[in-house]
Amino acid sequence: MGTYFLLRAVRVYEPIQERRVNINIESYYEKYAPMVYRRCLGIVKNDEAAQDIMQDVFVNLLRFQNRLEHKGPSSLLYTMATNLSLNYLRSQKLRQHAAVEDQDPGWIDPSGETVLARHFLERLFAIDDDKTRIIAWLHYVDKYTLEETASHVGMSVSGIRKRLRKLQSRGKALKEA
Repeated sequence: MGTYFLLRAVRVYEPIQERRVNINIESYYEKYAPMVYRRCLGIVKNDEAAQDIMQDVFVNLLRFQNRLEHKGPSSLLYTMATNLSLNYLRSQKLRQHAAVEDQDPGWIDPSGETVLARHFLERLFAIDDDKTRIIAWLHYVDKYTLEETASHVGMSVSGIRKRLRKLQSRGKALKEA
């Protein structure tokens, strides 16, 4: 009985090794490059970046061709294009954030506006919990969309809108006082 299971296990793994074939990258490029380019362009909305990402998709395909099967290449390339495009957008957002941090730190303020702004914000957030501070930071400072902010803090978009509206009205009231 032990031999039966051993033979069965060997039979299960044999077809997996036989299915691997060399992928003809050139034919894939000719056939799927326009689809990959359109997908990249649709996400990044920049012609040069889309071309670079498209090239990266095929470079990755070339690098990992020995691990891939010749099965569903359009789905694989579409997924690779999507993932690399989203990675590009994330890296751009991080670079923009880093560029803002590299600018003047603003800690030297001869007019005292920084102190006043800090005092105003302390009064504004005195009532709220930390989640509202995080929401305000993500939306107003990091320039996240409402949807991105909602997914980051685990709330609905309408909940984010409600908190931001309350925060804005309280800020206006404090400014007038």
